[in-house]
Amino acid sequence: MIREDIRNIAIIAHVDHGKTTLVDAMLKQSHIFRENQKVAERVMDSNPLERERGITILAKNTSVMHNGVKINIVDTPGHADFGGEVERILNMVDGVLLLVDSHEGPMPQTKYVLRKALEHHLKPIVVINKIDRPDQRVSDVEGEILDLFIELEADDDQLDFPLIYASARDGIAKYSMDDDSKDLTPLFETIIKYCPAPEGDDKAPFQCIVTTLDADEYLGKVAIGRITRGTARQGMPVCITDGEKTRKDYLGSLFTWVGMKRTPVQEAKMGDIIAMAGFKNITIGETVTDADHPDALPRIKIDEPTLSMIFRVNKSPFAGQEGDFVTSRHIRARLQKEIETNVALRVEDTDTSDAFKVSGRGELHLSVLIEMMRREGFELEISKPHVIYKEIDGKKCEPIEHLTVEVPQEYMGAVMEGLGPRRAEMVSMNELAGYMRMEFSIPARGLIGFRNELLTTTRGTGIMYHVFEGYAPYKGDIPGRTRGSLVAFENGTTTAYGLNSVLDRGELFIEPGTEVYEGMIIGENSRENDMDVNPCKKKHLTNTRAAASDEAIRLPPCRKFTLEGALEWINDDELVEVTPKSIRMRKAVISRQERYKTANKKKNK
Repeated sequence: MIREDIRNIAIIAHVDHGKTTLVDAMLKQSHIFRENQKVAERVMDSNPLERERGITILAKNTSVMHNGVKINIVDTPGHADFGGEVERILNMVDGVLLLVDSHEGPMPQTKYVLRKALEHHLKPIVVINKIDRPDQRVSDVEGEILDLFIELEADDDQLDFPLIYASARDGIAKYSMDDDSKDLTPLFETIIKYCPAPEGDDKAPFQCIVTTLDADEYLGKVAIGRITRGTARQGMPVCITDGEKTRKDYLGSLFTWVGMKRTPVQEAKMGDIIAMAGFKNITIGETVTDADHPDALPRIKIDEPTLSMIFRVNKSPFAGQEGDFVTSRHIRARLQKEIETNVALRVEDTDTSDAFKVSGRGELHLSVLIEMMRREGFELEISKPHVIYKEIDGKKCEPIEHLTVEVPQEYMGAVMEGLGPRRAEMVSMNELAGYMRMEFSIPARGLIGFRNELLTTTRGTGIMYHVFEGYAPYKGDIPGRTRGSLVAFENGTTTAYGLNSVLDRGELFIEPGTEVYEGMIIGENSRENDMDVNPCKKKHLTNTRAAASDEAIRLPPCRKFTLEGALEWINDDELVEVTPKSIRMRKAVISRQERYKTANKKKNK
């Protein structure tokens, strides 16, 4: 049976090529919203972190109607760090809408997500977006897209892809650049014509693999997937299986999507994307089947993590002052809850009960988790990120990233010079409207700390993207941070006088009036060694004063760190203290005397 009344399609693209904006326009033009309803931009990015960062982190479902055909749309992340989300979603759809910027052309994540789609044998529809850009170069981009398909060894059917030209922001789509268009009708018609309709046996026993988990305040855990065969009915007895273990349960509540809303239904058929609630326990990758025919579908394969950090209980002198959840029990429960839905994440116990090794797809993947936890009221201490090595054919191998850097021409030499010691190898270099686009193959550990260096070197004009390329033999040592830390050696409140006395030693990270403790990092030393300083020093009052002594002390602006910036900056013997209100850096050993003892022992060995 082929269901001509439904289409399931995922929107895939590089970061900031307009996926979420296009979904907004499709929703508005299919009259999902009321005439007078106020709708925020990027309505699909509902997570506060997504709205702040302007990126999609979690894949989301919606649907639109066009000429009696229901189009289920899944908006996917563009960052390779959230590739686990993309992997799962591609199991739910029959086709993909590949968006490409009319100026930038195919980028690293374009290649990554397209490769995944072609591996799943999905039918691609290519949309060249942002055709309203004054610097668009549509004809060149068309050639680059075809080259990318050939490079990824697309089959003949996949190479015969339809091409649509669009401006998601203006809500228009065209079959050719010369056409006049007022809406997205050409896009809707192309999806219905070229995206394969779901095919399967609706009379066979029910079968659906769980690709996403959601949580509902009233329903509890909600499992989302696509029905591959049969019919689902509310209240029906089912089996949940992973191919090895099988258990019986009941399908409590059943939903499909109408626009942005999950709508309750009594039954759903083959090809529908559904949400199921009422299960006692269920995880991603398990198959929900008819109670009498527990046939498991193949488990979803996810790329393995490449980066790990240690999450510890906060043990600084300020522990427990700003957060609600501070114990190892709280942290363990939260991490276990996360791995139920975040399939690319791994959590392992360590030698101590108050520390956990958390592995993910990259710095952004892990830092988003940390940011979510701190907003929920958790206090943590995080170690420096470390890459995960593998032994392949008896050789030590490390993860390699494909790095793309775009910089103004005048900074090209400085950027290449900075990447040299990081063991980067240039793959290609092209000029693009006054910018140089350089591509490198670089060890993942060589990228740690590079983003801040790039922004400093290019005065904020440099752009970088990277995507996992594979494992390769160890490339050799990479020099770490060349400057030491300025470390407070007593507890107290910083003063302008105290900070001014430290100023000639290096760069400050904090302002006057900041509470500090022994072992807390308050700045960067101008030399390679660490230095203990007293930023809380006060000026002693005397009876005699010089004419200029009472002038206000003016300090230069201090350097502020984001969470990612702090994780990149610290050394192996340092930690980032994360609380709902603060991000602090400190030495792993707080006591000044203990650090001196450890340093002396190393010297005497």
